[in-house]
Amino acid sequence: MLGLYILIAILLVLAAFVAVLLIRTAAFKPKNEKRAVPHEEVFDKDAAVSALAELVKCKTVSSYKKEEEDEVEFEKLIGMLPKLYPSVFVTCELKKLEDRALLFRWKGKSVGEPAVLMAHYDVVPVNEDMWDKPPFDAIIENEVMWGRGTLDTKVTMNGVLSAANKLISDGFVPENDVYFAFSGGEEVNGLGALNIVNYFKEQNITLGVVVDEGGAVVENVFPGVKSPCALIGIAEKGMLNLEYTVKSAGGHASAPKPHTPVGVLSMACSKVEAKPFKAHITKPVAEMFDTLGRHSNFVYRMIFANLWCFRGVLDMIAKKSGGEMNALMRTTVAFTQMSGSSAPNVIPPEATMVSNIRLNPEDTVESAMEYIGSVIGDDSIKLTAHNGTNPSRISSTDCDGWRKVSAAVADTWQGSIVSPYLMVQCSDSRHYGAISDRVYRFSAMALTTEERATIHGNNERIRLDAVYKAVEFYIRLMRQL
Repeated sequence: MLGLYILIAILLVLAAFVAVLLIRTAAFKPKNEKRAVPHEEVFDKDAAVSALAELVKCKTVSSYKKEEEDEVEFEKLIGMLPKLYPSVFVTCELKKLEDRALLFRWKGKSVGEPAVLMAHYDVVPVNEDMWDKPPFDAIIENEVMWGRGTLDTKVTMNGVLSAANKLISDGFVPENDVYFAFSGGEEVNGLGALNIVNYFKEQNITLGVVVDEGGAVVENVFPGVKSPCALIGIAEKGMLNLEYTVKSAGGHASAPKPHTPVGVLSMACSKVEAKPFKAHITKPVAEMFDTLGRHSNFVYRMIFANLWCFRGVLDMIAKKSGGEMNALMRTTVAFTQMSGSSAPNVIPPEATMVSNIRLNPEDTVESAMEYIGSVIGDDSIKLTAHNGTNPSRISSTDCDGWRKVSAAVADTWQGSIVSPYLMVQCSDSRHYGAISDRVYRFSAMALTTEERATIHGNNERIRLDAVYKAVEFYIRLMRQL
């Protein structure tokens, strides 16, 4: 009889547990956020496309080797801006700061907190032989413009200036000052954006909102969600290139010791890949799960509604599958380079290996190196940090800045789900965390998976409709600033 009571008790507890899961899942549904249909923004679309084409034709390729840069091309782009956006130059003050930084000030009606709209006009190098069309001719075919920088991020620069040009021509004056901040060295971690931030510091300027490149409107990026997702980064991961070095006496490969330097590094690589960093559901990821999870299918809604129970399951899925979900939840380590001997029959006196590490907001450069060292457990391996930057400050989603940006996104890409997220790449906006907690990362485009793959790759191109939408977004945003 006692055994029966125990069984009944277990069944009741199990039933209560299942009931809690189902009730929480049923309550975890999309929030009611109905919006009025926005009015259409009318502007000169042909002029916007023509201006972007002129920007793309400038070969503003940045490089860590300054001798490989063509400063004439950068000056050419800057020199044509007054012709492309004449009203902006009539009304806005332009400051040129060190390292190709451009800062426009559009004076507002009041002295409230200003906004900063960012972009960079340098681009990464191209292998022209691998392109189907010339990368700097801005060829337009079938409503698509081809060219390096069309997506990253001359479309954004053009969107900002075209929107401002239209509004200024219409006689619109923003409520507060609006700054347009453009850098010409973002792709090589240049100091342009930092110089602009330092200018704001020196002038004691407190910012109400900052918008830079980052997320976009994308599909099939969140499990179980079929609607387009408009992802706005409220933080970005840190970055570290970690070098692993092992030295030896070298020698002929005919009589090797049990472990060569390359073998030691290989074992270290294997250990690190076998023991990923601990998962952390930080504020940007928690808010993303809470927003997009409500739109997912039943199974995933159950998981995201009950992370107190299924967090381990989610972590296991992320570790096994890798990719974007895993990158959102933990510091990632990607081994990218290894070098040893210059001859196949010589043991190298020194071998090196490099991993690119993207730091979760819960980690730092120092803590990541400490963890890697503990996992490797080999004092013969020297660890050296290169280009280390800690994760950015996490921005607020409970403020006017967030509401203005998200409203402009929702009105421009109607039907999309607007959500915070953690940006896994780096951008110039990380510098602004020193002076603001209202920094948002959103590239004003709807991108397919194929289009996203061309960023920094071959055959970068943009649909003309995306060019129009970028201008439309910034017009809507500027009207609120």
